[in-house]
Amino acid sequence: MDPNIMPAAETIPDQSVHHTPLPVPELPPRVLFDLVTDCNLKCPMCIVHGATEDPRLQAYLKKSMSLEDAKRVLDEIMAARPLVMPSMWSEPTMSPNFKEHVRQMKDAGLTTAMNTNGLKMNAEMAQFLVDIKFDSVFFSVDAMTSETLKKVRGITRLDLIHKAVELLMTTRGDNPLPRIGVSMTLQATNRHERDAFVDFWTKRVDAVRIGEIYEHGHFPGVHAGGERVPCSALYSTLAINTNGNVSICCLDSFNGTNMGNVFKDGVKGVWHGPKLTAMRRLHERGQWDKIPLCKNCDRWASYKYEEEVRDGLLIRRCPEYTYYNRVDRLQNWHKELHGTHKDSYNKVQEVCCAPS
Repeated sequence: MDPNIMPAAETIPDQSVHHTPLPVPELPPRVLFDLVTDCNLKCPMCIVHGATEDPRLQAYLKKSMSLEDAKRVLDEIMAARPLVMPSMWSEPTMSPNFKEHVRQMKDAGLTTAMNTNGLKMNAEMAQFLVDIKFDSVFFSVDAMTSETLKKVRGITRLDLIHKAVELLMTTRGDNPLPRIGVSMTLQATNRHERDAFVDFWTKRVDAVRIGEIYEHGHFPGVHAGGERVPCSALYSTLAINTNGNVSICCLDSFNGTNMGNVFKDGVKGVWHGPKLTAMRRLHERGQWDKIPLCKNCDRWASYKYEEEVRDGLLIRRCPEYTYYNRVDRLQNWHKELHGTHKDSYNKVQEVCCAPS
């Protein structure tokens, strides 16, 4: 049995425990569309495509979300203008209808952001992303040497990823969008390259993201301090799988925590439905131990950032992530792109408007 699947009795909050219901927006501020369950890499650190021995993997692979199903969801959420991301654990550009999906998202007036390994980046794709004003593209680079890349991503052609980043930067030219960044997921095999990675890439791209690896149900590199609080993801993010099933969050790799189906019940029907509401009540009562996926998870601590401006960078830190944003390229980090971190926009405006 999937360890993330909860017996029905476990999802019932203990009514004797006091709780204060937290506000839930009418529609989610961030929506994840898992357009395709396919990837052109099998990174050892990936809890989906790197889990080659997991018996659930074969049934999970090669699924796609149809344009028609995606359009119905977009039509319902567009009034709220959420940040939308076209993937969870797979490579978004592997979708056979990737460009058509993106056009639908942009036609709905929505802000788009994605993570990519860059291996399908070519001149045509780069021009498409610039022309359609795709808002943010982060390349998962993860290493400074081919030897380290082999350990974390299973390939050695670091040069191909560098060329992909350079191609999109060159194609963008003086256009503001997309905002372009690179990321490194820290683990034992690449942690020693962290500082060199930040130093190298902050001279080249708009932003650098350093994050801690998720494995065995938690983030071993995250050291959360203070009293645990309900996870913000439950109130801000809707994670939609290819078949319309909604996971409790993106860390549910194989949708063991099905909260409902947006193709059948609509976004509001799931977002305000009994299953997600029960999960929120468990968190509000401090009963996260009743949710296997949440029991040992540290992400709840990752939604409050400390900020400083130093050496031409706006640096934002939380226990899971550190972002290095170039001050001279903050103008393309527009308000809608801040997603669930709207408070950071005020700091960006402050830094952008500061006298030189």
